[in-house]
Amino acid sequence: MDSETSDRGEPRQTLSSTADNGLKIVIVGGFGVGKTTMVRSVSEIRPLNTEETMTKAGEAVDDTEGVGGKTATTVAFDFGRITLDAHNVLYLFGAPGQERFWFLWDRLFSGTLGAVVLVDTRRLADSWYAIDRLEHHGTPFVVACNDFGGPAHTPEQIRGALDLPAEVPLLFCDARSRESSKQVLISLVEHLQHLRTGARHPRPALQSTIPEPTP
Repeated sequence: MDSETSDRGEPRQTLSSTADNGLKIVIVGGFGVGKTTMVRSVSEIRPLNTEETMTKAGEAVDDTEGVGGKTATTVAFDFGRITLDAHNVLYLFGAPGQERFWFLWDRLFSGTLGAVVLVDTRRLADSWYAIDRLEHHGTPFVVACNDFGGPAHTPEQIRGALDLPAEVPLLFCDARSRESSKQVLISLVEHLQHLRTGARHPRPALQSTIPEPTP
C-alpha cells in the first residue's frame, strides 16, 4: 500500500494502483451503541465522519435514555477503509442510529457484502429495527455486543430478547479496541464463507488479514 504526506505533514494512506476489488460492510445499530467508535478503531485511514454536537433541540427528537453522556452524534454516516491485500479493499460504513435517519439505511445496504449489528445490552430493544431491515434485505449479518459495563446477560438471554436465529453468530466486543473490532469483522467474513459454501460445521478461526496501520 502506498503512502504520502498530507498538507499538514501527517502520514496519509493511499490506495495501491493494483486495488481493483472493493468490499462493502455496514455497521448498524441503535443510537449511541458505538458504531463511530468501531469504524474509528479499525480503519487504516482517518475516518470520514459526520458527527455534529448534540443540542437541546435534538434531545426533544432523539431518545437519549441510557446515553446521557453522549455529546456528538452521526447525522449521515461514518466511512473507513482497510486494505486486505494488493487487490482487495474493505470499505466500512457506519449507519446513523437515530430513528429520524433510518431512511438512509436502505441505500447504505445496497451492494453490501454483510453487516455488523452493534448492540448495547442495556438497550436491546434499540437493535430490533436494524435486524428487521437486514432480514428484509436478505443481508447476512453478525451481532456484536459492545461492552458498556452493564448487567451481564447470557448468550441465550440475548438471543431470546433479539429473537436471533441460531445460525447468526453472536459475539462480545469492545468497539474501542482495534483487535476486538478486527475479530468482529473476521467473524463476519467467516460467516459469509460458511453461507457461501454451505458448511454445516464451524471452521477453525481464520488468520487475520487486516494489517496494522503503517506508522
